Amino acid sequence: MKELKKDCAYALVVPTSMGVRISPSGGQPTYASDQFFMQATSAETNVASIASYLGLPVKVLTTFVKDSPVAQFIKRNLKSRNMAFEGAEVEQGGPWGYRHQFNIADSGYGARGPRVQNDRAGEVGRTLNVNDFDLERLFGREGVQVLHLSGLIAALSPETSQFCLELARAAKQYGTLISFDLNYRASFWKGREEELSRIFAEIAGIADILVGNEEDFQLCLGVNGPEAGGKDLAAKIDSFKGMIREVKKAYPHVSVFATTLRQVIHTNSHLWGAIMLEGDNWHVVEPREIHVLDRIGGGDGFVGGLLYGLLQGWEPEKWLQFGWASGALATTFLTDYAQPADEEQVWSVWEGNARVRR
Repeated sequence: MKELKKDCAYALVVPTSMGVRISPSGGQPTYASDQFFMQATSAETNVASIASYLGLPVKVLTTFVKDSPVAQFIKRNLKSRNMAFEGAEVEQGGPWGYRHQFNIADSGYGARGPRVQNDRAGEVGRTLNVNDFDLERLFGREGVQVLHLSGLIAALSPETSQFCLELARAAKQYGTLISFDLNYRASFWKGREEELSRIFAEIAGIADILVGNEEDFQLCLGVNGPEAGGKDLAAKIDSFKGMIREVKKAYPHVSVFATTLRQVIHTNSHLWGAIMLEGDNWHVVEPREIHVLDRIGGGDGFVGGLLYGLLQGWEPEKWLQFGWASGALATTFLTDYAQPADEEQVWSVWEGNARVRR
């Protein structure tokens, strides 16, 4: 792993398409509810929230619908999370024009699993364009320690795919570490398989940190691995290791490979584990039970915690432990992102210490 840059304006930068999630109150299914909770969200800012809440400088690269009250809501939320942001203000273009995406998702309960509907028609984030940002200023004059990219924004549209590719190239040029969470979505890849395979392969080829579950590695990078689904996770750790070894052969520049392990017992009880290969060293968190309020964002919390540990200069074993605990913490919030009070709170989750702090 190459060293982190020093004297940078930003510890972490994420490109993203911001939207809102609407969830029924009281854990009810959407169709049976008439009261809802709305939050600003995106996978990439879910990741960045660990660092921003714990005091590291974070910047979000995005785009907004000009004069939209939803855009104003999102900006206020990002400020409340201690995140700087920049991006173009795009004219709505009439009632059937651009808007921020809506995700309608309940949390599920017990034997009833969560249900999610993504409404992305007219999504303004699809217009993200490299020409709207000064990459020389950002990576050169200001400086960035880690650029985190997600396969969601990298596959959202041809424009965002090129945007992420240019960001990765600029980051590499200026010595910024690159983290890439593959985050495969079949609906995003449909009809663009050849194009996205090429772009994802190039980004993975210059990334320093590569994250994904078993499905992500297999479908984005074409690597054979275990059956997706999470049965007998502890017994499958060797299979995961074998898969990551194959990825390492194809992408030797990558220094860190990581993935989470999840088995759903029921909606509110999961077995949660993680594996990381750092250099030639394996680090494993054996799956153990966590109690889940809302599962959305757990994987993002894992990545955010791992990156926070790296940015703090900790030993690699602690990156994985803090990532595991940050992901577990995220599932105790109704927001898609964890809001850690301090490092001690996260380490208490790792230690299984839920006693009252006075």
